[in-house]
Amino acid sequence: MDFDGGLKMLKYRNLQFANATKFNDPFDCHPALFDYSNPPVNERNWPPADFLSMKGNNDMTNFRNSTWICCLSRTYDSLLMWAYYTGHKGMCIGLDEESVLDSLHYKFIGSTRPHAEEVEYEDIQQKPDYFINKKHTFGVNLLTRKSKEWSHEQEVRLITQEPMWVHSGQAVPKELEKKEPIDWKEIRHYPAIRRKCFKALYLGVKMSQENKNKIIEVAKSINNDIEIYQMTLDTDAFKLKEEPVRI
Repeated sequence: MDFDGGLKMLKYRNLQFANATKFNDPFDCHPALFDYSNPPVNERNWPPADFLSMKGNNDMTNFRNSTWICCLSRTYDSLLMWAYYTGHKGMCIGLDEESVLDSLHYKFIGSTRPHAEEVEYEDIQQKPDYFINKKHTFGVNLLTRKSKEWSHEQEVRLITQEPMWVHSGQAVPKELEKKEPIDWKEIRHYPAIRRKCFKALYLGVKMSQENKNKIIEVAKSINNDIEIYQMTLDTDAFKLKEEPVRI
């Protein structure tokens, strides 16, 4: 992430959850990834087949609307991700997955406890049949399938349904105070996680020395055992490599 975003994440020791409808990939979590055209044949056509098809689509749309996701990655050295997320001036923050989930289960309340899922990348040749592939009905497949164009991200998603804050009457963020009516899907949620969740810090190739000093100080104040690395150029392979920063 960029410097400002990374600094805030470290200072407030939190993660960002966004609604599944708000991602930049228009195919992401989209109900159209399923085939609703083959409903079961019922006696006397009741409920009617077209009703079942419509209901299946609506169920998946509602499921998507009620899902909040935190997007993470298994990789820290992707040239593409460093370029379009940070311009190589930001950072990558390494988290301990088990500690993160423990923290979220303790603090984060919703219809389902946050859980981690690996994203699968594919060129869709055939849509899953909504009525046959019942294991997909409640969303793992809906929420974790993306085009191979995104495979370099090696994404891992923390997923929860209907976080309690959406309906809890908490104070509305200032940027939404004047909006009527409030679109709850626009609101991000930032649950805090424990200090021990922060395992590593990778500094961008182009990060200024001033920003390096500032971010290292903040990172060390959170977890003195955090591992800090400087990303450098491996000119023999068109790759990034990390070198430990000695404090």
